[in-house]
Amino acid sequence: MTRNHPLREGKGYLYEGGIRVPLIVRWPGKIEAGAVSDVPVIGTDLYPTIAEIAGDKASPGKVVDGKSLMPLLTVNGEWDREDLYWYYPHYSPQAKQPGAAVRSGNYKLIEHYDPPGMELYNLADDIGEKVDLASKMPDKAAELSKKIHDWLEESGTIMHTDNAAYRP
Repeated sequence: MTRNHPLREGKGYLYEGGIRVPLIVRWPGKIEAGAVSDVPVIGTDLYPTIAEIAGDKASPGKVVDGKSLMPLLTVNGEWDREDLYWYYPHYSPQAKQPGAAVRSGNYKLIEHYDPPGMELYNLADDIGEKVDLASKMPDKAAELSKKIHDWLEESGTIMHTDNAAYRP
């Protein structure tokens, strides 16, 4: 039904075909027409961006997951985010495999919960996520797995748990 070539898979998956979407912004007089950026951003960045455009702070005193895109949109300021995170604790109709992922620079780790496992990709060399590097780069996989676990803990996430009553 979905063809995202050269990206792997589609909606409901933690692969690039399921999480990568284009972002198009039009703001005459503020953003140069035809400007292009290859900096990865995430949907949660939209709230703090719109709040900043409106001249307001995003939820004063509250933790906001996203980061304002204004430095990227106006090419004014520095962009210093290192990592992007995704958490899919449920069994989607498509992938049927709960898990989490982190993109850190060009590397992306996908951690599956059921069955347990990890996949590591270098997106600069392998946008189609065909070459799993987890066994060849165990230190990098462990480093990124720790980032996922730290992020989930810091954000107070309700973790995926096995259903003890499930009987296949």
